Amino acid sequence: MKELEQKIYDFGMDHAAVLPVEQIRFEPSLISLCESNACGNYGKNWTCPPRVGNTKELIAKAKTFKNILVFQKIYQLEDSFDVEGMQESSRNFQKLIRDVHAICKQADSQFLLLGAGGCRFCEECAAVSDEPCRFPEEKIASLESYSIQVSSLAEACGMKYINGANTVTYFGGILY
Repeated sequence: MKELEQKIYDFGMDHAAVLPVEQIRFEPSLISLCESNACGNYGKNWTCPPRVGNTKELIAKAKTFKNILVFQKIYQLEDSFDVEGMQESSRNFQKLIRDVHAICKQADSQFLLLGAGGCRFCEECAAVSDEPCRFPEEKIASLESYSIQVSSLAEACGMKYINGANTVTYFGGILY
């Protein structure tokens, strides 16, 4: 896993840390934020609630792993209203997650990669038309969809959740 941690930095991540899964704070009530549909993805993405799966089962699945390699990428914005910069940083982080996923798949061990936000592998998720996922081996759920409290995860890893004015920060994790 040390090699993977180094590759995380090679991909341009700003920080990475390994944490035992038993130290992750799972917060099932996070799903209520998804249910409010603030992002518009509720029920429209196979990696977002309710389609991602039963909350208790997802937490149990995460707990089958021993450790999580948490990584963080901090993006600079022109100002706090830089919507284009936020969208560009989100696309960039999704690409980085795909690069991490490709490396993880080459390893001979079991892993679960979790990112930020719903999966964006397809331009439009098959869930929108109530069809099965077209690329189930490529879908990546978010830390939050597994009820992981990201601000607590960051703190446990010695990382800042908020990194100052005019920044946006994304987190991902590899359970192994």
